[in-house]
Amino acid sequence: MEGFLSRFFTLYRPLITVLNELLGEYELSYSLWQVVSYVESNGPSMLTDISNYYNVEKPTITRRVYRLEELRIIEEIDGPDRREKVIQLTEQGKDVYRVCRRKITELEQRIMEGIPPKEQHATFQTLPKIKNNIVPVEEKQNG
Repeated sequence: MEGFLSRFFTLYRPLITVLNELLGEYELSYSLWQVVSYVESNGPSMLTDISNYYNVEKPTITRRVYRLEELRIIEEIDGPDRREKVIQLTEQGKDVYRVCRRKITELEQRIMEGIPPKEQHATFQTLPKIKNNIVPVEEKQNG
């Protein structure tokens, strides 16, 4: 489908801008939110798991985690292997997550206004399939 990437990128950049504005009130950006959201969904997490999930280099996740620790949103806890850092949300982090998640849900509802539920569902189901077509086979096997 020619032109798909062009259409996608005209959506992506404004969406990230709106998300960053929404999260900025809490000194977060979308990239920091990804870590918060992952830990909320998965519980105490190793940085390599977060890195693999988002297909981002571990040093990038380490920098994000350091910033979230400064904001007292996450904290390091003891894990099974001292060589691997394990993090979890603090109580403050859980509160920030709840507030931001509510605002993001409101944004999601607003940007889907006027789109029939069947089309919304089709889009929701299609995006992960596109991701699976992008991620190289060896990354799928190793990740």
